[in-house]
Amino acid sequence: MFLHATASLYAAALLIATGLTYVAWREIQSEEPRRIRFKGAQALADSLPMPAEGSPDMRFRLLSPWETAAAPVALRFDPPLGALIYNAQPFWEMNVRRGGHHTGDDLNGIGGMNTDLGDPVLAVADGLVVYAGDPSPGWGNIVILAHRRPNGELVQSMYAHLDRIDVSPGELVGRGRRVGRVGTAHGSYPAHLHFEIRTGDGVDIGAGYGGDPLNRVDPAKALFEWRGAAADDFTPSPLGVALREGN
Repeated sequence: MFLHATASLYAAALLIATGLTYVAWREIQSEEPRRIRFKGAQALADSLPMPAEGSPDMRFRLLSPWETAAAPVALRFDPPLGALIYNAQPFWEMNVRRGGHHTGDDLNGIGGMNTDLGDPVLAVADGLVVYAGDPSPGWGNIVILAHRRPNGELVQSMYAHLDRIDVSPGELVGRGRRVGRVGTAHGSYPAHLHFEIRTGDGVDIGAGYGGDPLNRVDPAKALFEWRGAAADDFTPSPLGVALREGN
């Protein structure tokens, strides 16, 4: 009798489990299945839409193995513009109108407005051109160089709003080489250079303002710490001399 009762309970439990499994299966197969939504994940998905036409998304662009190996060691870093400049909007300054913190330095000629339009923009260190193009009207022409610091760390310098680009992707450039000229992002702003320093091997263009610096670092601080020479030392890059580069 005990065995009969146990068997009956087992059969009942199996029947209940089977029924629950069937209900769950029907729920999944129904035309309007119940969906469990995670607000954080959904918000992230909404903020990272993929390109509509299937074009490559620069936010997921990483340095290739060849680019990683080809990035030259940068023993010295110099400013990207001449001495007669001022920083109109420093790194991580809050811009309420733009809705976020500034991701770089906005470097202007001391005359203001468009007085520096067309001024040469120079590579801050020996580097490899990993991007040169016009990703959007708000950015205008952009150049990104990859550098390898003496400790092996990969860093990048970004030069934005250029009036023109004077280098090509895959090209090695020496420190002090002209990579472009100061521009206005096709008339979007008064002439200035938006300059960034990034760490890591991501080549994303990103946004000029944000709530998190991600891989951006303070450009002025980085150039000061990585200078590698006296402030009044203007000797040319040996790589630049070897490449016979001119400005």
